[in-house]
Order: sequence, then structure tokens, then C-alpha cells
Amino acid sequence: MANMFDYLSWRGDLDFNASPFNAIDNIILSQLSYFTLDGIVPTVQDKGSISVALAVRIFNEKSKEPGFKLSSQFKEDPDLIRALGASKRFGNCELFGFVNHIDNDIEVQFSAFCISTNDGHAFMVFRGTDSSLVGWKEDFNMCFMDVIPSQILAVEYVEKMAPLVKGKLRIGGHSKGGNLAIYASSHCKKKIQKRISEIYSNDAPGFSEKEIQSPGFLAVKDKIKSFVPQSSIIGMLMRNGWKNKIIQSSQNGLMQHCLYSWDVSYNDFIYTDKVTPVSQIINKTIHDWFIKYDNSKREHFIEALYHLLNAAELKSTTDFEHSWFSVTGRILKSLNEVDEPTKKIIKDTLGELFLSIGKNIEPFMKSKPKNQG
Repeated sequence: MANMFDYLSWRGDLDFNASPFNAIDNIILSQLSYFTLDGIVPTVQDKGSISVALAVRIFNEKSKEPGFKLSSQFKEDPDLIRALGASKRFGNCELFGFVNHIDNDIEVQFSAFCISTNDGHAFMVFRGTDSSLVGWKEDFNMCFMDVIPSQILAVEYVEKMAPLVKGKLRIGGHSKGGNLAIYASSHCKKKIQKRISEIYSNDAPGFSEKEIQSPGFLAVKDKIKSFVPQSSIIGMLMRNGWKNKIIQSSQNGLMQHCLYSWDVSYNDFIYTDKVTPVSQIINKTIHDWFIKYDNSKREHFIEALYHLLNAAELKSTTDFEHSWFSVTGRILKSLNEVDEPTKKIIKDTLGELFLSIGKNIEPFMKSKPKNQG
């Protein structure tokens, strides 16, 4: 199946006036938000902008420096950055307003940039969760907090950047970035809301019932364009008050969260009717598990789990990729060393999860047709 690289070969020579901005452009720029743009794209405090083509040239030079972190480290990343710099469609677009803020103390991981697409619009892109442990912790905090720090920063970002750009606004992101895009659009000033033409949510977690019934959310609800892959897990978490479009993916399971795997056809994705049975089971399992706990108990479990991972000296999710056996050993060792209340919270809560898994998978297994001999 075709992916965003095929799209770039089909549309890369056409600017946004010749071929209007579409959902595939949105995921390309959402993926770009994960790249290390520090020191390349002018910050919120700086004046001016930099073309994508020039930013790519500088990025390629910096990537040769010792210790330089490329980005989210997908194997496709180097090819994407080269393709963007070489394309007429993106190469002449201007990047500006970059911010990258991580604070372990208040548990926040926040990054964003703006890009002028030369069609009377600017696109504000929020980065999703990176590989840092604090980034994932902030995501988990959504389970018991009405508002997380990144959502507050997202609103501040939109309200600071909107007056600096002319024309209409598009706002979007992948994973947590899509959640931030919707939240910021819902909570920014009304005069800014009126300038927003589209809000892109790409496999992003939802919100509480209170949030999706708020006046701000209802004011922008019809502008939301939400996409999830057919085996979505992240994008089905919590409630959402919008309709998802379901996309075919070349990957399986959780790997469908990767934007490189989303199937495309010319100017749009390839869609399917519904998420897979496995996705339905996983999300019903998580839902059933969480409704057993109030916010206080959710917080206690997440804090206990975070304490355990910190005790195991886990700094990022890539630690699992590089040495999963060693990391698992450290976690098990730490579990034996934590205090009894913390250990009990973790064991009891995970025990309930396994019970929920069994409860939800049994009807599915019974409904599967038996092989005919």
C-alpha cells in the first residue's frame, strides 16, 4: 500500500495553491514535530522564520555532530526530512515559533511549531508524546487530572502565536499532540476560535465527559477532523465527542500508531468501516478496568508505577528497545524493594486488569467460528 512517501512523490511538485492542504499533509507535518528542531527553527521569542528547505540543510549538518538525537528515531525519519527539503510543496514553507519544554518536576513535555503553508493559512503543530518517561507520565496523568500542564501551555501557545500570523489557522498533532490541538482550540479566545478552519487529531486520546460538554468544545466540535488506524488503542482512550475516520494501516497492533504506516491514495487516506475486534476488546478492557477506580485510586496507582520505574532507573521508553531484558530485571528487582503499600497498589490494580482482560476476551473467543475439518 502507498504511504506518505508515495504521496510526496505524487504531490511534492505542487504547492498548496495548486493542490489544497489535506489530511496527508497534516500527518507529514505532525511527524515533523518529533524532529530535533532546537537551534534551527526560530523560537517563540525570536523574530523571523526559516524555510523548510534551509532548516533541512541545517538539520542534516547538525545530525553529523556527535551525540545529536535525530528525532523519534523511526527508520523512515532520514528519508522524510530529505523528501521535505527537496519538495516544492513543503520546501518553500516557513517555519517559526518553535518551543520545546520538558520539566520533570511538574511532569510536562511540550513542544510545538508554526508553519506558513503559503495558502492564506498557518498550521500550528503540537508534538505528541516523545520517548521520555516524564512524557508518558504526563499522558497517564490525564486519567485523573482535569487539566495537565501541556494543555495549559497549548492554550498559551495558540493565544501568543495567533496574533503574529495573518489569515486562517489550522491546528493539529499526533497522539497527545492531537489532544492538545483540540484542547487549545476549545479554550482559546473566541476571536481566535473564529479564525480556526480545521483541527486535526491523529490517533489522539479523548477527554472527560465534562470537557466534551463544555461551551468551548462545542464551539469548535464541527471543525475537528479525527483519524484513527483500524487497530487503534491510543486514539480510543477516554471519551471523545467527535466522529473518527478509520484508516487502513500496513502495520499490526500498537505499531499502527506510527504515522508512516497509514495507507494513502492520492489526496486522502484509505478508509475502512470499523476498528478491528482486537481494538474493541482492548479498549473495552481498559474502560472496564478504569471505571472501577475513582480519580484518587487512579492517581495512587500511576504514582506508584512511576515510582517503580524511576527506582529501576528507567529514563525513556527506548531503554526497553535497547535492553529489554536488563530493564525488565531492574523493574522486578525494584518491585521487591519498594515499600509494601506501593507494592500492594501495583499488584492489586494489575490483578484487576488481568481479570478484565479475561472477562472481555472470553465472549470474543466463543464467537469465533470453529475451523471446519
